[in-house]
Amino acid sequence: MPDPRVVAPVIAPGEKIKGPASYFPSIEKNYGRPIQHWLDLVVDRLPGQRHMEVVEWLKAEHAMGHGHANAIVAFVKAKLE
Repeated sequence: MPDPRVVAPVIAPGEKIKGPASYFPSIEKNYGRPIQHWLDLVVDRLPGQRHMEVVEWLKAEHAMGHGHANAIVAFVKAKLE
């Protein structure tokens, strides 16, 4: 079975990113953890929970804003599909 881990993208300084990953620099700055930390947490939760359940969990347990939480979950879901 392949490793289900989703790897964080490498974002070069000044690089313009589109989609959910565009939130990643701000997420790292605001919450003090590398994006890989958040991706790993979401990978562990998604098999048993729906998208919005994981978003709500990030908001409640980690005081994450809705847009940031949604971006992480959407990025992981797209990589796992």
